[in-house]
Amino acid sequence: EVQLVESGGGLVQAGGSLRLTCAASGFTSDDHTIGWFRQAPGKGREGLSSLSGDGRTFYADSVKGRFTISRDNAKNTFYLQMNGLKPEDTAVYYCATGEGSIWYPIPELFDNWGQGTQVTVSS
Repeated sequence: EVQLVESGGGLVQAGGSLRLTCAASGFTSDDHTIGWFRQAPGKGREGLSSLSGDGRTFYADSVKGRFTISRDNAKNTFYLQMNGLKPEDTAVYYCATGEGSIWYPIPELFDNWGQGTQVTVSS
């Protein structure tokens, strides 16, 4: 049974950076896909980025050029580097994994989720 725990959220000024970490306990296969998602008040869960075990990446237009997804398989740890943060990035951020090669961060395709971490960007 894999558990995912996000960390690294907090309060940051607009234009600043944060690095979110997703630590996995238990077994995580290298062929699983990792994804990052967020949910802001009044909105549905938005897929931000995904990275499959075979290296396929995807970024939503809202974060492309600002956010970077990565994974360290040896440590069972995933990351989301967030630069140039904007107030509209304020949300609860979630990491997740799904079986096999998933090409896009569609929430319904991911079956293992972290608890979320709050990111608040002030203007």
